[in-house]
Amino acid sequence: MRRTLFLTAIAVTLAVSAQKKADIEVSYDYHYPTSNRIDNMRLLGNSEGSAYFNNSSLWLDSLLSTPGGKAKYNEIVNTFTTVENGYKVISMPNDYIKTIHTYIFNNPAENMLTVYDNWSENQGYYTEPYSEQVWEIVPDSTCNILNYECILAESDYHGRHWKAWFTPEIPMQYGPWKLHGLPGLILKAEAPGGFMFIATGLASTTRKVPTMFMSDKYTKVSRLKILKEDEQIKNNQASMMAASSNNKVKITYHDENGNVVEPPKYDGLIENLEPDYKQK
Repeated sequence: MRRTLFLTAIAVTLAVSAQKKADIEVSYDYHYPTSNRIDNMRLLGNSEGSAYFNNSSLWLDSLLSTPGGKAKYNEIVNTFTTVENGYKVISMPNDYIKTIHTYIFNNPAENMLTVYDNWSENQGYYTEPYSEQVWEIVPDSTCNILNYECILAESDYHGRHWKAWFTPEIPMQYGPWKLHGLPGLILKAEAPGGFMFIATGLASTTRKVPTMFMSDKYTKVSRLKILKEDEQIKNNQASMMAASSNNKVKITYHDENGNVVEPPKYDGLIENLEPDYKQK
């Protein structure tokens, strides 16, 4: 039944491809390597391309992309604003706070993907050719994910060795994050160190593949350069804040007992999906 519904959706979508409706919608959980944090991400795709994003972030960006939406958002902020001891306190629910900034768009016609993100408050984007990701399919290595038979493939990509399981039953070359290029949708991917993407839901859809809201606010960047700068900023926030405020602002870090401790160190070799910037 599900396969029949999916193939029907493909046929209908191709007939109205000018409207850029997606054929499939996939939910992925991204498991962070150094914490219990899990991000829920979405993939909307059709034969012409795909978009990978967080649903809450997409909703917020769509809201803030118009004057009327901004006014509505300000109304929402006001409902969660109180005054305590003469100071404004804003207690916004997580749904109204953008914590995931990643958008990734696949363009098969140009063999290119485009990444929009925020690195230490620097909004930027870059493009990347498909040729940077090469897979080797592993014979006789399969598993079942969401009731789809999946085949294993491996790739060394931007500093990590990835294993990905794709299903030829859905002949689309997309997957979670920037992973792409296999003859079927990637439903699971993992790399040593605790990195993992896993599909938690998959269905046909009539949602449109989104475009990038407020793209004019993003500056073109170099991937390797921005990743290197991002690590430097993360590891020097306290000193940078002090310098920019003539030592009027001081950031301190405390443990669970309230004791002052050294600032946490960010190491891309452990935490970044693409640590090759540390190897250049």
